[in-house]
Amino acid sequence: MDLEMAAMELVGNSGESRSLSFEALYLAKEGKIGEAQEKIKEAKQKMLAAHSIQTELICKEADGEEIKIGILMVHAQDHLMCSILARELVEELIKIYKKIR
Repeated sequence: MDLEMAAMELVGNSGESRSLSFEALYLAKEGKIGEAQEKIKEAKQKMLAAHSIQTELICKEADGEEIKIGILMVHAQDHLMCSILARELVEELIKIYKKIR
C-alpha cells in the first residue's frame, strides 16, 4: 500500500470511528444504552482497522524503510488521535448515562 493510500485509509477508518462514537453518545442520551454500547463496538472495530495501518507504517520505518511524512499523513494521524480521544470520552459518558438511568 502506498503512503497516500495508507493516509486515506487512516482518515476514512478514523472518521468512521469518530462518527460511530458520537452516534453512540446520542443513543446514550436517549437512554438507549445497549444500542450505544453496540455502536461503540463498531467504533472500536474501525479504530482497530486504522491502528493496523498505523502499526504497519511504524514497523516499516523501524525496519529501515524511509517513510516520507507529508501534510496528508500528518492530517491522517490527527484524525486518528482525535477519534481515539472521542471514543474514550464517549465510553465514559455512556457509563455516566447508564449510572444515571
